[in-house]
Amino acid sequence: MRENRPKRRLLALGSAGVLVTATLVAGAVSAPTAGAASRPGPDREAKGAGIAAARAAEEGIHWQDCPADWGLAKPIQCGWVSVPLDYAHPYGKQIKIAVDRVGNTGTPQERQGALLYNPGGPGGSGLRFPARVTNKNPVWVNVAKAYDFVGFEPRGVGHSAPISCVDPQEFVKAPKMDPVPDSEADKTAQRKLAREYAEGCAERSGRMLPHMTTPNTARDLDVIRAALGEKQLNYLGVSYGTYLGAVYGTLFPGHLRRMVVDSVTNPSREKVWYQANLDQDVAFEGRWKDWQDWVAANDAAFHLGTTRAAVQSQWLKLRATAKRQPIGGVVGPAELLAFFQSAPYYDSSWVPVATVFGKYVAGDTQALIDAAAPDLSDTAGNISSENSNAVYTAVECTDAKWPTSWQRWDRDNTRLHRDYPFLTWSNAWMNLPCATWPAKQRTPVEVTTHRGLPKVLIVQSTRDAATPYGGAVELHKRFKGSRLITERDAGSHGVTGLVNPCVNQRVDAYLLHGTLDGADVTCAPHATPKP
Repeated sequence: MRENRPKRRLLALGSAGVLVTATLVAGAVSAPTAGAASRPGPDREAKGAGIAAARAAEEGIHWQDCPADWGLAKPIQCGWVSVPLDYAHPYGKQIKIAVDRVGNTGTPQERQGALLYNPGGPGGSGLRFPARVTNKNPVWVNVAKAYDFVGFEPRGVGHSAPISCVDPQEFVKAPKMDPVPDSEADKTAQRKLAREYAEGCAERSGRMLPHMTTPNTARDLDVIRAALGEKQLNYLGVSYGTYLGAVYGTLFPGHLRRMVVDSVTNPSREKVWYQANLDQDVAFEGRWKDWQDWVAANDAAFHLGTTRAAVQSQWLKLRATAKRQPIGGVVGPAELLAFFQSAPYYDSSWVPVATVFGKYVAGDTQALIDAAAPDLSDTAGNISSENSNAVYTAVECTDAKWPTSWQRWDRDNTRLHRDYPFLTWSNAWMNLPCATWPAKQRTPVEVTTHRGLPKVLIVQSTRDAATPYGGAVELHKRFKGSRLITERDAGSHGVTGLVNPCVNQRVDAYLLHGTLDGADVTCAPHATPKP
């Protein structure tokens, strides 16, 4: 699943490697020793990360105005950081990682360094992060005085050596096959599509696939740190970005200064990543019901029914209509789900989705077509839904070992669908390429505390669908000294960007002063959306 891209689905991804803290190699870059080639892979990757970071520290970043077609206006600046494709061979092929920044808004004396951000995915671009400063986002105005806001596009994403698995024009074609199978023939057809997608990844991006892992992105993050001239990293990760942060904190504990992780992906090896997807199916069903309850409570605005059952009946009726004949020729059940699933993702989608739904029931079909039809322009350049989906799949499938038995996939998803039908089969088909993945699948990092790890701030809502609450509890156990802020009775994915003073003030206090409460904190929920 995908976490910060409502059109598809996000999940957080796993990682490869073992518990190794990379060593920073200081001074001039030297040729590798003869013995390095005989060392185990993780040791070589740790040494390679140190070599790459030392090189980046010498080279720095040549900041300049961003390319016009990136949509990043002054004073945001852009640049590139070179990293090894394969950290076991740091002198081999290099790829360029796109980065951007805006300087702190306070005085030079107030500056505390750079704050790097990852929005999730895998497959999400962080280049919009500095715009929180230029747009004067009130939630971040205090932190912006102290920090440069730095975004980046992870390897494979956007302008950072982008990967692809299928022609973007083919990717956006609609309507797609109904994700809920009616027969064994439907399942066979979906399995064929998943296998062909995996083969397409190998054909179009085969050289990159073995190196599309969370640990490699964490190593890239450390090279960016060095290129910025920072001895220690300040980091904000949301969704999958929390797992990236957890892996970074495990591999580079002494290189972290402060870290906030928001809406946490479960870092347990047992969850990465097959079981995490199944857990997500359960959580999405719960949040879908929360939204339906809210719609029913606001029937005066939407006219979709005064009970959850009535709203669900309208949904099933709409779905059946789109299955019989795609609405407008392009909106079938798959496209409906891609649109409606943004409601259980984000509270900010509650009103827009309910409004479109209400208009359709009242006879305005065009509103639904405009909202749910695929964006046919989303095929140009490096940043596209196809690229984002390719990165998601590549990282998820390469990070961890997945079941190869179709019988297991069929059994598990058939069982879950009976009680949690909203997203289960859609999620299964999205991840099924991992069952026939053409690159070596790794063993996830055992996320844990090592010497030098600072106290980490964890923020989580109890009813988050994309990253269920148990993930925050698990990371809290693994990172000693961490503090957990729980937003109770809420479920919007991504808490730190919302207006909730109980959360906002504590995030500010941590990032600005390094202060944490003496114990974990439970906050009341942020304001419920109003029609």
